[in-house]
Amino acid sequence: MSKRALRRIGDPVVAAGPRGVRVRTRLHLTEEEAAALGEVGRYLGSVYRRELTHRIALGRMDRKQHSVWRAERKQAVTAVASSRWAGAITRAVEDQYQLGMRALDAEVTDLQAAIVVLESRCALRPGEVGGLDRDVAGGPRRRSRRAVRGYRSAAERFSKTRRLAALLGRLAAAQAALAAGRPSITVGGNRLWRTRQNLAAAQYSEQQWRDRWDAARMFLTADGESGKTGGNETIRVDESGHLRIKVPAALAIRFGTHLHIADPVTFNHRGNEWAARAAGRRAVRYDISFDPAKSRWYLDASWITIREPAPTLDELRDHRVLGVDLNADHLAACALDSSGNPIGEPATIAVETAGLRASRRDGRVRAAITAVLDIADRQQCSAVVVENLDFADARSSGRETLGRGRRGKRLRRTVAGIPTRRFRDRLTAMAARRGVAVIGVDPAYTSMWGRQHWRKPLQQQTSDPDVVTVHHGAAAAIGRRGLGQPIRRRPAGPRTQQRMRAGTPPARPDQPPSTTRRCRSSGSPTRPPRRRGMPVHQTTPTASGQHRSGRNTEQNSVSLSA
Repeated sequence: MSKRALRRIGDPVVAAGPRGVRVRTRLHLTEEEAAALGEVGRYLGSVYRRELTHRIALGRMDRKQHSVWRAERKQAVTAVASSRWAGAITRAVEDQYQLGMRALDAEVTDLQAAIVVLESRCALRPGEVGGLDRDVAGGPRRRSRRAVRGYRSAAERFSKTRRLAALLGRLAAAQAALAAGRPSITVGGNRLWRTRQNLAAAQYSEQQWRDRWDAARMFLTADGESGKTGGNETIRVDESGHLRIKVPAALAIRFGTHLHIADPVTFNHRGNEWAARAAGRRAVRYDISFDPAKSRWYLDASWITIREPAPTLDELRDHRVLGVDLNADHLAACALDSSGNPIGEPATIAVETAGLRASRRDGRVRAAITAVLDIADRQQCSAVVVENLDFADARSSGRETLGRGRRGKRLRRTVAGIPTRRFRDRLTAMAARRGVAVIGVDPAYTSMWGRQHWRKPLQQQTSDPDVVTVHHGAAAAIGRRGLGQPIRRRPAGPRTQQRMRAGTPPARPDQPPSTTRRCRSSGSPTRPPRRRGMPVHQTTPTASGQHRSGRNTEQNSVSLSA
């Protein structure tokens, strides 16, 4: 049986640094200031939702139609808010609409992938084995490296046909919405909206849910403006930390034209960079949010930075690198020199994110990345090599391809628990701050070849071999792929026919005369000394090969005559 061909492995790439910076600080407000700020945020949130509803109803528009729409809506919002709030709201509405369209397109792609798998398996009888490739009308073609198998029983196949019918209905609705350009958007979050139907399971009271819902639907966001004082005229923070918010025209009678916060604002993280931008009148965007669980107000400042030129791949390969294998509950790291040889002992960094809320998961990921970068600094590594993981196919059709029962659920839960996107984004941003580059490589065969070729060598050079796992071997394989070195190792010794290819025997050292005295009978004839090995009858000329026997008579005769 012929061996299965390996798929093409993508080339390593150097990840570009982040384009923006976002920092956060806490606002210390009095009761009157908090009440006024909450009123302003709720009113602007109602204006934002009205404009978003109007934008979704219009559907797809070309460039000219979009320009006309924004000019009309800015004029309408200016009458109830201000010209500055009108610009911020219309920009935010268009950004949210485009984000909804991208999410709708991703949903259509996921549904098509799941339908392809269901149709290919439902087309077979229970237990039947089909071909490799199957196509569905109107959907993407699925390339599988394994044979398509029917379901185990008729009952399971029937249930899957019902699920196929439901997915086909969802796909038709999603495709119609995508063609019309009308995505479904829930301001405040669809997950929080669904929680309202089951407050007991979420351990919320009705008032607690209402506070969270109102806080999520507030709008207090203003884009920066270059050349203005503090870099923003709508929400301004000057050099001394004085915060001033523009009040909408509908609330100007109650709160005045501007809302002033008495307690000064300070940014601890990257405060010098923010102060330089505010003093230089460069654009700074501000977002004000409220956390009802802690009853705290926060101010986020963000701005665009100029990317520093990233080092080339050849420059990074002249130095040490740190290979990192991302798993559901830990990171496995292994440092390698420029030749691909492991350095020191491999490391394991725990990343427990299962069952935690988003803020705590993000904190665990940040702590793990900090530990990875500390190891890179100790080992003097110029880059961190990670895999370009993407489980989009597994998440869309995992119920059909990752198995069934407890094993399938556990595997799907593991795949869903790996924070691939968050880890990649956080690593790129945090590594750029510490001057460490990030190299992304193709994840093909890294675990398999790492287990086969690098787990045992890592165990042999580690003081505690039991701590070396398959994931550490995968980390070494990832690092070697980033360095451009082959992952698979050749067996020890010369290759087959390497020294015999020219048709000459291998070199043998001359045997010194034996010093052992042997007893022979007087009547036995004297035999010549026995040579080790058998003579090789050469059948091919040796002119093209290297002569190592030392028995070239022509050369010997020339030397004797000389």
